[in-house]
Amino acid sequence: MRVVLLPLKRPDGAKQRLAGFLNFEQRERLFWAMLEDVAIAIEEATLPDKIVTVTSSEQVLKYARGRGWEVLLESEQRSESASVDDASLELCRQGVNSVLRIPGDVPLLCASDVDEILDHSEFSQSCILVPSRNGKGTNAILRTPPNVFPSRFGENSLELHRMEAESRDVSVKIHKNDRLALDVDTPSDIELLLSTSGGSNARDVLKEILSMNAGEGVLSNF
Repeated sequence: MRVVLLPLKRPDGAKQRLAGFLNFEQRERLFWAMLEDVAIAIEEATLPDKIVTVTSSEQVLKYARGRGWEVLLESEQRSESASVDDASLELCRQGVNSVLRIPGDVPLLCASDVDEILDHSEFSQSCILVPSRNGKGTNAILRTPPNVFPSRFGENSLELHRMEAESRDVSVKIHKNDRLALDVDTPSDIELLLSTSGGSNARDVLKEILSMNAGEGVLSNF
C-alpha cells in the first residue's frame, strides 16, 4: 500500500516568513489556496492508495475529512520531523509499504508528479528525495518502508536525509522536479509563482491580493 502524507500546520500560524509582505488574513488565504492546489493534484493521481494528513488544527481536520482523507490528529505539532515520523510509524502499523510526504505549499504540483515518484517505490529499503529550489531542502520524500530512517526536516535537510539513509544501507535516488521544488515561503517564491502559467488557486489569490493592495495605495514589496 502506498500513501501520500500531508503534514499540515495550523492555518493561523502559516507562512510567518511572509509577515512583512502579507497580512494575517492574506497569509491564511494563501495557505488554503495552496492546500487546494495540492489536494487537487494528489486526488487526481492514480497510484496513491489513500491520502493521510497529520495536523493539530481542527480547521484542517474538517477540511481533510470533507475530502475523504484519513486524519491523524496531534495534540500539538512539536516539529515537522516529529509529525511525519509519528504518522509514518502509525501507517507502518496499518501495513503501509511506502509513504510519500508532500508539503501543503507546493501549488504547482501535478498529479503526474505524484505518480512519477510513487511509480519508483520498491518493496525493499529505499527512498526518493526531491530537492527544494535551492537544492538544500527536502520538498518531498518517499520512504519504503515508511520508518526506514528518521526525518531531518529543516536546514540542509536533503543532505541530512541522504546521510541518514546511507548510514542504514537504504538506497537513495535524488529526483529533481521544478514544480515540487517551488514551495512558497519568501517574496522571491511568490514572484516566481506569479511568473508561471497554468491553473493555480494560489496564483489567482496572490494576483487578487496584490491588485487590492495596489488599489488601496499599499506599498508593494514585490
